[in-house]
Amino acid sequence: MIKIDIIKRVGGRFGNFELKVNTAFHSNSITQIAGPSGIGKTTLLKILAGLILPDAGTITIDDTVWFDKEKKFSKKVQERHIGFVFQDYALFPNMTVKAHLKYGTDDLVYIDYLLELGEMAHLENRFPKQLSGGQQQRLAILRALSTKPKLLLLDEPFTALDAELKLRFINKLMCLLAEQKTTVIFVSHHDNEFGEYRGYVLHKYML
Repeated sequence: MIKIDIIKRVGGRFGNFELKVNTAFHSNSITQIAGPSGIGKTTLLKILAGLILPDAGTITIDDTVWFDKEKKFSKKVQERHIGFVFQDYALFPNMTVKAHLKYGTDDLVYIDYLLELGEMAHLENRFPKQLSGGQQQRLAILRALSTKPKLLLLDEPFTALDAELKLRFINKLMCLLAEQKTTVIFVSHHDNEFGEYRGYVLHKYML
């Protein structure tokens, strides 16, 4: 269980405001964070990742404290064992597709599996600038999966994929997530982004 009770002062589409979140997300499930643009959805993901610190409150993951403002404690980003896919992908321009995956794991069998999952085996030696937007987006997701994270954070993860490819990719992705028992929290303006899959309970949280 992911328990969040935080306040963060932010600026956005609606001007300066306080982002207040007091909720719990289930482990081994997929939760969609929904709401209008500028309401703080991406900020909440970055808070979970440890990239932004709340002004007050606590975050607890499976009874382990990740953040406690009063105790001045924040678990280090690298110790949270999360995967994060940013809207802008944040790929390394000087690294090939395969090198991006090697950055997260030394398991060559797993790397080949991810390349096949993302239908990118034939692109393993290309650099990001040589990839289409959809290919870059898939690479960002595969890189996040390379570390086998317990918590996967996705910010509008499928916007660059056409409908047919998106369906194929998500079906294979869901099998991997279920196998690895990955908890997923994602931002999307589209309902039922992940469709239906018997291995997961799907939730929705409105900001």
